Parts: sequence; structure tokens; C-alpha cells
Amino acid sequence: MLIHPGDPGYQGNLGAAYLQKADYAAAIAEFQNALSVAPNSQLLHYNLGLALKLQDKLPEAVAELRAAEAIDPSQPDSPYTLGVTLWQMGDADGAEEELKKATLVKPDYAEAFYTLGTVLKQQSKFQESAAALREAIRLEPDFAGAHTTLAAVLRQLGDAPGAASESRLGAELAKQTTNLQAALFRTNSGRRLRNSGDLAGAISQFRAAIESVADYAPAHFELAIALRQAGNEVSINQ
Repeated sequence: MLIHPGDPGYQGNLGAAYLQKADYAAAIAEFQNALSVAPNSQLLHYNLGLALKLQDKLPEAVAELRAAEAIDPSQPDSPYTLGVTLWQMGDADGAEEELKKATLVKPDYAEAFYTLGTVLKQQSKFQESAAALREAIRLEPDFAGAHTTLAAVLRQLGDAPGAASESRLGAELAKQTTNLQAALFRTNSGRRLRNSGDLAGAISQFRAAIESVADYAPAHFELAIALRQAGNEVSINQ
């Protein structure tokens, strides 16, 4: 029984909660109920379209995303998600059109430029693809995927030195991301071990995190606490 029956705001929030839990069927039902009361809500149409997309109901998702875009063309996520959905459906031209809209609405949308560059690459529009990917990199220099994709495009354009440079950058950035994820995982593991009373195991995990990323501050901080708790005055750097 709903506490606020017929309240589109409440139902929209409930749908968003279901969406976060990956309960797409329940999310769709809530968004549809909310839209029956507030049919001109851009956010509800967008969220419904996203839920439908995540449930692989792509034609229905397209219809909702187009409705969201029509209601408020100033929101960049509607054309972006619509572009990605059309690309999934094999409509590269439609995807290109929508992704360009997203970049016009939000000129600093690095992910949209990257996805646009990828779609253009698929269409063999290599010069345009390179321009979009370079813009994604300008906006987000550490975007590993953009560097790697640009490397592939530059190979198609015959720019072997440029391709090699971008490929190296992409690989280095991807390694940094992997190492950072490992440091985070090991630090969290160390916290759990420390909380369970296994200080030796915790210290080992914190040191392993620092081996992954030497300047990872959370691991240094947690290691200092664990060493103090263990009564160990040995320098962290030893």
C-alpha cells in the first residue's frame, strides 16, 4: 500500500530507488504510474527510458527518451542515452545525430564526445572520429578509452607515430586505473581485517595497497593507525 498514492514525485523517487537496486520491472511500473499523473515530466520519461533500456526493451526505451528530449531539449542526458540506445540497435546515423546534440547542449561532455568518436569510427568517418576523440581527451586527459580508440583511428589514417603515442598513453592510464582499483580494494580489505582484530593481515593489506599506488593517502593513513594499534613504531617507509 502506497503511503502517497497518486503522488508522481513519490512514485518517481520510488522508481529511482528500484532502478538503483537493478529491479527494472518494479522501476518501470512506478515510472509508468507516475507518468499517468504527470505526463509532461521530462525526468520521468527519461528514467523510464533508461529502465527500459537496461531491461533491453530498446524500441520502447527510444520512444520514452525521444519524449524526454522533446519536453526539454536542454538536458544532455536524453540525447546521449538515446544515441547509445540507437547505436545498440544498429542505427549508427541516428546515434551520431543524437550524440552530436548532446555535445552541443553540454560542450564539456567528455563521455559524449568519446562515444561519438567511437560511432564515427564504426562508420569509417576517421577524420571526424579523431576530432571528437581529441575533444574528449582535451576535456578529460586521463580518459584511457579515448586514447586507445584514437590510436586505432590514427592507424586507419596512416599516422603510425601518433597511433603509437596514443596507444602507449592509453595503456599507461589503464594500468594506473587498475592499480588504483587494486589499492582501493586492498585498503578496504585491510580495514575489514583490522576491524576483525587481524592487525597483521591488515598491515599486510595496507602495505600491498601502497605497493600498487605509492602515494595512495588512505592506505598510508590506515597503515599508520594499524601500526600504532599493534604497538609497532617501525617507520612506515621501512
